[in-house]
Amino acid sequence: MISPAHPADAHPYLRAANAGVRHHTRALAPSDTSPPPPADRLHLDVLHAHLTTVHQLLDRLADTTRPPHPAAGRHLAAAHTHLWQAASEVHAAFHLLPSSTTAGTESSTCRPERLPEGPPVLTICQRHLAAGHVVRRKTTPTDLRAHTTACAR
Repeated sequence: MISPAHPADAHPYLRAANAGVRHHTRALAPSDTSPPPPADRLHLDVLHAHLTTVHQLLDRLADTTRPPHPAAGRHLAAAHTHLWQAASEVHAAFHLLPSSTTAGTESSTCRPERLPEGPPVLTICQRHLAAGHVVRRKTTPTDLRAHTTACAR
């Protein structure tokens, strides 16, 4: 069965998000006059939010696609796992950057035994923990074994 062509305005929010990411990528391209600034914690917090949102979307797409199309559902589930790994690395990089309030990295490390010092650390850690629960519920340790991260959770 051939599906009808999608109208031009299908999924407008996804297209807008893609346009925003493309614009940001172009803005970070090196120019002749000055190199782009390195990533900061706020930048990585926003990127982590984007990755975890796409992670949730892939989770739902995999769940709804798997029953009628098992092979496609498996590929979406694999993408879900890989996107989690990307979000995990962004989270780890966030904690390795210095805090704007303190120059040392001691206060910026991820410590699951106590609450982080506040936004954006509190936000990114809560978001990452919530995404981690979904990953642990839907993937096996073998799926994640090839990937390790510097941040203990």
